[in-house]
Amino acid sequence: MDDKERSLRQEIVRVMRICTQKRLIESNDGNISCRLDDTRLIITPSGCYKADLQPDDLIIMDIDGAVQQCKPGLRPTSETLLHLEAYHQRADINAVLHAHPLHATALTIAGIPFPIDLIPEVLLTLGDVPTAVYATPGTVDMALAIRPLIKTYNTILLSHHGSLSVGKTLIKTLIDLERLEHAAESYALAASLGKIIPLPQKELARLQEIRQQFFK
Repeated sequence: MDDKERSLRQEIVRVMRICTQKRLIESNDGNISCRLDDTRLIITPSGCYKADLQPDDLIIMDIDGAVQQCKPGLRPTSETLLHLEAYHQRADINAVLHAHPLHATALTIAGIPFPIDLIPEVLLTLGDVPTAVYATPGTVDMALAIRPLIKTYNTILLSHHGSLSVGKTLIKTLIDLERLEHAAESYALAASLGKIIPLPQKELARLQEIRQQFFK
């Protein structure tokens, strides 16, 4: 095992534990993968209690999904096709994080679009966050559901099934996931208090200009 592989294994475990501590991932749900090189990925196993994940539990597979290295008794996450779809569509993606953030998922269950017009930082850094059509988890339909969106967006809500964050680094996907859930929770809290008051259209236009200049 070279230094890059060792470092990636440790980083995946670290980020997964942050996700479980913040309840962005529960029980044995959620999964992470990272590019190891041009032809191989490191990906989390299926069925493991994510808070107890260890570096040597992670699985190495090629970009087409063939397992190359795996502990006996383990198998890749059931959402492998979701991860592979992201990598196949975009060469700039080095990490994929599928989580189950509570409030963001609740928005999809309620049929509410993700609100980008309430908190400046959300519009600046995340931009639009679309919701993919519902698809059965773990199937090719889930991969097909993100296909028209993943080419453009780094963060996608999965209808009734959580979120998908992709990026150049795993920590960037975590930052986007945390911001996604914070915005959804803020929306839910504000809705419980009274009328939702979005930012003025003039300010939204200004923020879009800043985003185009500095954040894309």
